[in-house]
Amino acid sequence: MDAFVYTGIASRVVFGAGSLQHLEREIELLGARRALVLCTPGQRDQAERVAAIIGDRAAGIFDQAVMHVPIESAREARAEAQRMGADCAIAIGGGSTTGLGKAIALDSGLPILAIPTTYAGSEMTPIYGITEAGLKKTGKDLRVLPRTVIYDPELTIGLPVGLSITSGLNAMAHAAEGLYAQDTNPIMGLLAEEGLRAMSRALPALKADPADLSARSDALYGAWLCGTVLGNVGMALHHKLCHTLGGSFNLPHAEVHTVVLPHAMAYNTRAVPDVMARIGRAIGSPDDAAGGLFDLAQSQGAPVALRDIGMQEADLDRAADIAVGNPYWNPRPIERTALRQLLQDAWEGKRPKG
Repeated sequence: MDAFVYTGIASRVVFGAGSLQHLEREIELLGARRALVLCTPGQRDQAERVAAIIGDRAAGIFDQAVMHVPIESAREARAEAQRMGADCAIAIGGGSTTGLGKAIALDSGLPILAIPTTYAGSEMTPIYGITEAGLKKTGKDLRVLPRTVIYDPELTIGLPVGLSITSGLNAMAHAAEGLYAQDTNPIMGLLAEEGLRAMSRALPALKADPADLSARSDALYGAWLCGTVLGNVGMALHHKLCHTLGGSFNLPHAEVHTVVLPHAMAYNTRAVPDVMARIGRAIGSPDDAAGGLFDLAQSQGAPVALRDIGMQEADLDRAADIAVGNPYWNPRPIERTALRQLLQDAWEGKRPKG
């Protein structure tokens, strides 16, 4: 076995159907007295439910979380937290809401309690992203890692099937890329494979029956593990492309991960064939991990082409230039011509083969 370094990142997880009932206890354990509840405009009802549960501990609700955390939204939320005298933030929702909580914590150090209602996995990482002047900038800081995460599968029952599928595939991207990260280790490898297995099992089941609590539990469990992997190791080509396409072209986060992942994996297959074999076994496609993930997405009705989620073909050259301008480490060197072809294939929705 190769030498490695593993540093555990501590967070408290409360998992299981009905776990939201423990919210007041968890706020008390954080030592918080006034919590600002964060959500998107569409999840105002869930935020009000949270505020009702904690009663006088609720400082207020900020319902303006949006995709990719524009810096203007982050500044507004920080000012609101300060105005209300909040000493804690509760983020209920998906990656956009958790990301907003992280933006507040980065500036103020306020502890975050996350209640995921999607499978983004952001709640398990110290990674933040803020978009300014059309560019999404990411970083790592332990201050933004949620102190407590409540995983309640009942809260995901209302998540539309289409978004459930793309959100789950987004989570799988964290685990898949984590297996060949520059600083991966055997512990993260175990979590990544188990996360991929759980999610690939959950997605067809919840599509067949969106109210299947067992499938929703498997998906949240998979998201937890996949997010943990992302929080402990570095990112590579896939995440660089998604940050570029999302931040600079405002494409929907989960959908862009869904489309790009099989192509990024195909790009790297020859560089890390042993890793791709592990991914393939975990998802039930041992001979072709990249193609298997494409087939999983397509069979569940998820988008498989960038042109179907708002990307303009005329912008592909600019996207390639941005991605190669400041690349993340990757097991295969980043070649502009090959990367441009990857983007073309992803735009057209071609099935890749690793």
